[in-house]
Amino acid sequence: MKAFLLAAGHGTRLRPLTRRIPKCLLPIRGMPLLAIWLEIFRRYGLDEVLVNLHEHAEMVREFLAGSNQGTKVRLFEEPCLLGSAGTLRANRDWVASEPSFWVFYADILTTANLAQMEDFHRRHNGIATMGVCRVADPSRSGIAVVDQAGLVRQFIEKPAQPPSDLAFAGILLAQPELLDYIPEKRPADLAFDVLPQLAGRVFAYRIAGYHLDIGTPESYQAAQTNWPGLAARTQTMS
Repeated sequence: MKAFLLAAGHGTRLRPLTRRIPKCLLPIRGMPLLAIWLEIFRRYGLDEVLVNLHEHAEMVREFLAGSNQGTKVRLFEEPCLLGSAGTLRANRDWVASEPSFWVFYADILTTANLAQMEDFHRRHNGIATMGVCRVADPSRSGIAVVDQAGLVRQFIEKPAQPPSDLAFAGILLAQPELLDYIPEKRPADLAFDVLPQLAGRVFAYRIAGYHLDIGTPESYQAAQTNWPGLAARTQTMS
């Protein structure tokens, strides 16, 4: 199975840390975030991953050239950022013949069990399955309203009056049909431009265990002490 690892953002909220290093290479307890993701892909047997690049692209290329990741890595440099959905649209031919494909936001640390999420996706047969988790401040996230069957009835990005506290967790497993809903505009964003259109056709998989967006200095520093490491990931795969 193929996967997108969306890593091309500016990392503005993490400055000054990201002035000289891309967010995906920031160390988490001594291990670059990108190395953690490559290990996840290796353990779950993902065949090929596309990593999009923008700022500090050469540093990412050098890192990958010196790593033994096990998963085939395709690099896609964006001189102008295309947005999370725009990257998918620009590479639609790469996944068009796949039964399904993954999308991961690179600034996430997680022990989500991808095998269980894939099984959930197959059983529910939606156009996509989004990973969700509860958040303390829903107004800062993409929020899903989910019924008892797990179907997403409504999705709103950063709502002023959140109808739920279940947030899109930056992990998506989708059918190629999802690509038909991406607008031609650039940049195009999954949470703003695509997921709201798919209410009633997308299911929500509730992520258990550790899950953290390291996109702010506070959460990044928290990860240095509370990230359980890859040993915990092995336990969640059993």
